[in-house]
Amino acid sequence: MKLNSKKVTVEKSAPELCDFLTDVKNFETLMPENISKFEVIRDNAFVFALKGMPEIALEVKEVEKPNKVVLGAISDKIPFSLTANIQEVSENTSTVELLFEGEFNTMMAMMVKGPISKFIDTLASKLEQV
Repeated sequence: MKLNSKKVTVEKSAPELCDFLTDVKNFETLMPENISKFEVIRDNAFVFALKGMPEIALEVKEVEKPNKVVLGAISDKIPFSLTANIQEVSENTSTVELLFEGEFNTMMAMMVKGPISKFIDTLASKLEQV
């Protein structure tokens, strides 16, 4: 299953935005209102939970500075990745689009598609305000 967020403009240069997304502590400011847990567990990893959903642990898997940051699930039970594709627009502005890719069976995909779409759109919207 592949889902894309809307592409948003951020008032940061591409290297600044890449650094921001590589620092996992910053994801707390991007989380939706219905977050029930956020905890940094390593320099490159965090765990979060939204109300009514199981905890999800993510870690930085790959960084191609300044254009790409890939976060992936720490657990192999539900393998997925969240990729931030960054493009520089000007010296102080860049755009970012989030791409979610996960391997789910058909039933699970139907259940999680809506919440995940809403989640990545929330992350993108909050990135606009950073």
